[in-house]
Amino acid sequence: MSRDAKEVVVVIGSGSIGLAIARRVGAGRTVLLADYSQQAAAGAAERLRGEGYDVTIRVTDVSDHDAVEALAAAAAALGPVTQVVHTAGVSPTQASIERILHVDLLGTAMVLDAFARVVAPGGAGLVIAGMAGHRESPYAPETEQALATTETSQLLALPFLHPDQVGSTVHAYALSKRANSLRVQTAAVAWGKRGARVNAVSPGVIITPLALDELSGPRQEWFEQVRKVSPAGRFGTPDEVADAAAFLLGRQSGFITGADLPMDGGVTAALRAGELTIP
Repeated sequence: MSRDAKEVVVVIGSGSIGLAIARRVGAGRTVLLADYSQQAAAGAAERLRGEGYDVTIRVTDVSDHDAVEALAAAAAALGPVTQVVHTAGVSPTQASIERILHVDLLGTAMVLDAFARVVAPGGAGLVIAGMAGHRESPYAPETEQALATTETSQLLALPFLHPDQVGSTVHAYALSKRANSLRVQTAAVAWGKRGARVNAVSPGVIITPLALDELSGPRQEWFEQVRKVSPAGRFGTPDEVADAAAFLLGRQSGFITGADLPMDGGVTAALRAGELTIP
């Protein structure tokens, strides 16, 4: 690695939210864009390069331990890793219970572990969790403790994460997003030992291709009710998530770590107030 190497921003997931964040924080830095799909990563990188960003890509399956470790090593070889943004995930309409648990839950835990070992002092990480993690929580204290502290390699061996116990893809997604928030909280200790911070953002419905799959799926009527009763009265945009991400990754939030910022337009508030029920 050259002494003059630029700072490295790792963005895992080349979807709408990942690209919006890359645009906000990637100027003047090397953007390492990781995605499960070579085609998706290459297309996103081409768009960013056309806008003046320095981008390199790496195909990565976040549910594969060796692939995640290799991604962290590749990032560190490029230069000081000062920002890590994890946006990759699958939705209840797109995937099975097993795939959701492997990608959204285990994958996030492995990313947090791997980059805790390479993030540069003064660096910051961000996990895109989700409103669903607040929708069904809090779980029983022993469940939350297990999600927060179980050794990553043993996470999916927890009895309540057996697919027969989870019951549905919707519940698998909610458990995974709650685990994301809890794992960020505990990972903040390891990241802090390197002089770095890590936080989460829990968006509600953000209009992306993934969200559009959900909005046209079997829960379409419920999502329309969500839009109507939420205090914001609308769904969100990737740029709004990028605004929150830029703050949490930047110096202005230097005293914030291990936190989860809900940004769901007030949907969780509507649930707590009884204006909305879970289907």
